[in-house]
Amino acid sequence: MPQTAAEPEPTQDAAQSPEPQAIPAPGPEVLAAVEAILTSVDRPISSARIAEPIGPVLGIEVGGPQVEAAIAALNESYDTEGRAFRIEPVSGGYRLMTRPEHAPVIAAMHRARASTRLSRPALETLAIIAYRQPVTRAELEAIRGVACGEVLRSLLDRKLIKIAGRAEELGRPMLYGTTPQFLDAFGLANIKDLPKPEELADRLEQNQAE
Repeated sequence: MPQTAAEPEPTQDAAQSPEPQAIPAPGPEVLAAVEAILTSVDRPISSARIAEPIGPVLGIEVGGPQVEAAIAALNESYDTEGRAFRIEPVSGGYRLMTRPEHAPVIAAMHRARASTRLSRPALETLAIIAYRQPVTRAELEAIRGVACGEVLRSLLDRKLIKIAGRAEELGRPMLYGTTPQFLDAFGLANIKDLPKPEELADRLEQNQAE
């Protein structure tokens, strides 16, 4: 009678695969350190960069995952306490930001800085670049119907746009795109967070009605 081959016994590695280790809850000293760093910076900062000074100062091992766990815990605390701010992902990092519902109050406080705001032509040009990037100057001017040279220089000076390459067409014109500073200025985590055009149209209609 033919014998069947014996089933191979599982190896030790297969029988005892290591389980992923859970990240321990951050202690109060880590929470305080993460919060202190975020309140001291005016630009988005990555979790790894936040972790760099914390470990040596506190004498414990702290990495990006621990910082992200601390951020989640801090946000939970802010939500429970009804604080006016949260830690939000912005442009590849994290930043302490006020909640959207407080925008009218903040806007009223900063009206004195109106001279530093973007002009309407600059906003129109920036919006086209944000939604159509990469885009050439000729395409911008065809959409707006006016020359955009001065506006483009102004946006480049403010570092809201950058030269993103050259188009594969006659003359190899420059292509324009937005920058991380653009995401930072408008509180966006990435370009996909831009509002849909129909949402912008609804907001414009509401503003005109008011």
